[in-house]
Formats: sequence, C-alpha cells, structure tokens
Amino acid sequence: MAGTLYLCATPIGNLEDITLRVIRTLREVDLIAAEDTRNSIKLLNHFEIRTPMTSYHEYNKIEKGKKLVKMLLEGRRIALITDAGTPGISDPGEELVRMCCEAGVPVTSLPGASACVTALTLSGLNTRRFAFEAFLPADKKERREVLSELEDETRTIVLYEAPHRLAKTLGELYRALGNRRVTVCRELTKRHETVFSTTLEEACRRYETEEPRGEYVIVAEGKSRRELREEEQRKWTELTIREHVDHYLNQGMEKKDAMKQTAKDRGIGKREVYQALLESGDSPADT
Repeated sequence: MAGTLYLCATPIGNLEDITLRVIRTLREVDLIAAEDTRNSIKLLNHFEIRTPMTSYHEYNKIEKGKKLVKMLLEGRRIALITDAGTPGISDPGEELVRMCCEAGVPVTSLPGASACVTALTLSGLNTRRFAFEAFLPADKKERREVLSELEDETRTIVLYEAPHRLAKTLGELYRALGNRRVTVCRELTKRHETVFSTTLEEACRRYETEEPRGEYVIVAEGKSRRELREEEQRKWTELTIREHVDHYLNQGMEKKDAMKQTAKDRGIGKREVYQALLESGDSPADT
C-alpha cells in the first residue's frame, strides 16, 4: 500500500493560526518535506515536533520529487509544508502533487492559512469571483502579456508582491487597469498588519514617499461589465451601420440575425439599423 502525501497549511504570520489537525499530522508522519528547513525548524520547535525534515523547493522539485514519490510508493507517510500558507498555492508543491497523482499516490489537503483568501476577505471588494495571479512574471514579455490580460478582467484580482517591487507593480497596474479601487495588505496576521483601501493612483502616490516594508498582497477591483459593454459599443461605432451588418453577413449570418446583433452591439434599436440600411441604398425588405 502506498503512503499518503499530506499538504499541511502553516501560519502566514501568527503561529496560533495552525490547526490541531496539522500539528498532529506533522508529529505522526514519517517525514516532513519543507520549502526551507531553516525557517520551518522554528515552527516545529515551537510545537515540539521532532519529525525528520528534508528540503523540497523550487530548485530541486523534480529530482527530490522523484525521491519523495518513491518513498511514498514504499508506504512512507510524508507531510509537505511551505514557508507560510498552503502548499501548492504559488508554490513548488503543485509539482509534487502532480507527480503523486500520476503515480497513484493518495494526496490529502489539511486546510488552513492562506494569504490570498485572508487579503480578499479584508479588502472590502467583491469576493464572489476572483482571479489569483500570485507574483507577476519576472520576464518582461510575460509580464506585459499578463497585465494585458488583466485589463479586461471582471473578477477581483489578487497578487502577491515583495516590498522592493511594490511601487513598480502598483505603477504598472495603474497604467494597465486605470484608477481602480485597490486594497494593499501588509504583514497579514502579524503584529504590524495594515490594510490600506484606496485607489491605484493614490497607492502609487503613497509609496513614492513611504518605503514599503514586509510582505504585501494587492487586491484590485475588476472591470465592471458596464465598462466592458461601453468599450465594446465604442469599438463598433468606428464602423458605419452598413459595415457593421456586413461584418456578420461575411461570417455567414442571416441578414435578420446580422441586423439584430448589430443593434445589440451598438446599444440601439433594430428600427435604427433598418433605417440606416435604407439610407445607404440597401433594401432590408427580405428580413
């Protein structure tokens, strides 16, 4: 029988946020795979957990992952922990989970702290739908592509950022998204936790003079559906109504349907489309 991989959420700041189930599991497993053993030993010592540890991080995730899967297939029980929060979320743990799934190794997740969800619930922004982007890519081209995708994102956007890059990232978001509402969360669950609800413009201005310190989560408002509709309508008004109808006719749409869709796109009545076609010399009588 294969052993089980336990994904154990650890505190993102306040040590009291660990669950009793995680503490018990960390004591009972055969091995703990930690992102940074030097950091995790402090947590284990605090709760008097003596289970052996091994390192599992971004730079050894493939080779070490193979070794861990082999141990699991031999029946060993292994807990995976990250520096803070839930393993597998913006974390190399996702690779180990994939390898376990492919090898038929059971995986279970022990829920707990997550900076993403904590910041989202504190933001005062829409929480029903959200897009988690973690850290923006370091590669300039990939970064531009992600920012471009976020321009029309209607869900609330959640990102992580380090202090030395915070001002730059806020500036990029402001240029890409416009002056949206934003909540900047700092040092969540820790003694100096701060939650700053403002706009992207004001946030940029603040960090021109204030030096960012600690770890940050940025929660930005998504674009409203009304904004999207208005932008779409502005795009269509660059065409004449005749050109707009032809656009759909060239796609094989029936004339009646093309006129109906044109009216919807432009936010006007079908009669106005009908009249415009008549004035252009076209006869929409067959509709």
